[in-house]
Amino acid sequence: MYAQTLPISSYNLNPTKTSSSFHCLNPNLPPTQFAKFQSVLNFRFGFCNSTRRVSDSPHNTRNHVGLTGITCEGLQEKDDKKENDDGFYIRRCVELARKAIGCTSPNPMVGCVIVKDGKIVGEGFHPKAGQPHAEVFALRDAGELAENSTAYVSLEPCNHFGRTPPCSEALIKAKVKKVVVGMVDPNPIVASRGVAKLKAAGIDVTVGVEEEMCKKLNEAWIHQMKIGNPFVTLRYSLTIDGGISDDLGEESMEAGGYYSRLLQEHDAVVLSSKSLQKHSLPESKEPKSNQPLRIIIAKSQSPVIEIPHFTLEELASKVVIFTDHKSGLKSEEGIETRVFDEVKLRTILEHCKGEGLCSVLLDLRGGVGDFEEILKGVEGNLVQKLVVEVLPVWGGSKEGASLEVIKIGHRAGLKKFEPKIEGKSVILEGYF
Repeated sequence: MYAQTLPISSYNLNPTKTSSSFHCLNPNLPPTQFAKFQSVLNFRFGFCNSTRRVSDSPHNTRNHVGLTGITCEGLQEKDDKKENDDGFYIRRCVELARKAIGCTSPNPMVGCVIVKDGKIVGEGFHPKAGQPHAEVFALRDAGELAENSTAYVSLEPCNHFGRTPPCSEALIKAKVKKVVVGMVDPNPIVASRGVAKLKAAGIDVTVGVEEEMCKKLNEAWIHQMKIGNPFVTLRYSLTIDGGISDDLGEESMEAGGYYSRLLQEHDAVVLSSKSLQKHSLPESKEPKSNQPLRIIIAKSQSPVIEIPHFTLEELASKVVIFTDHKSGLKSEEGIETRVFDEVKLRTILEHCKGEGLCSVLLDLRGGVGDFEEILKGVEGNLVQKLVVEVLPVWGGSKEGASLEVIKIGHRAGLKKFEPKIEGKSVILEGYF
């Protein structure tokens, strides 16, 4: 259930001086007329009724509960209420879009809400690349109620033919009155063309509502679209005395834990072969989660790689080994093995880009030594995000686990730095 609430300061719960128009009340008025005026006073000064907005989808493409909105007319200026409503529905679009985390690459996650007369009449999100876009599902949900409605969408509607028809055409055909867009599409073949098409058809368009939230939703896709390389997150664990640890917090690998979510959010995870001596291949525990491609780094003097637990079919599609020519590693049955003079981050990113992957998680679990060449990509601006788990233990690994292999030629301050509490650990997040 979703509720739009007003801060307590917006309510006047104490006796209030009324305007002069109410001072003329005659105490000798007939009871019915006096009661009528009294009800107006009660509504204007602190009492309101709640209205329920409910949308039940006939489609089984996704499930959603109704939307409960508690509104108090007269307590906000009309313009403020309109602005707040726009943000409210775009936030709902983002919430819907997140249902497809890990499933849409190389497409973005998008959500759409159709609103008419203050009620949600249709909802949808893009579930998978090649499937209809969010606007199509929402318009199907709304049916004939889409006419003269307002469509809210977290990303600019597309205006080109790909594997699906353009969503701008679908909105025009449905005769929506207005479209509110969270952010403009950075794709050069779309960039503002969808907005222009809607305006040319006489549809009122508002752009940039909850824009930062919409950008955060698809940060990896936006980076890949603008720069051409997958978005890279560097992750490692520290003990409270500053040592690198191979361990993870107790809750981190469970459903809802930060590491399980990271695996769900990224298209590929890069691991050291040494991590497989102590740990199995990582899996996201999020419900119905697509598992990332596991890229295993095996350098000279790497141990024999044994990967139980997976069938050959799963290994062929979900595991690839990157090694250098010095390792002498033989190809594993059912696993693709690629040999290079040096295993560098740019090499890994080229492979992921060729596979249509938008995001890569570099997990230093198992040993920093295997990542020495790869981590030079931090200075080369190939790494965008940092996630560090600080464990509530003393004493980390002392062998080949120095972060001195990360060479940055200048003092680098992290942007949007944010600490979080996850179970008993502290998670530090920031952007290079």
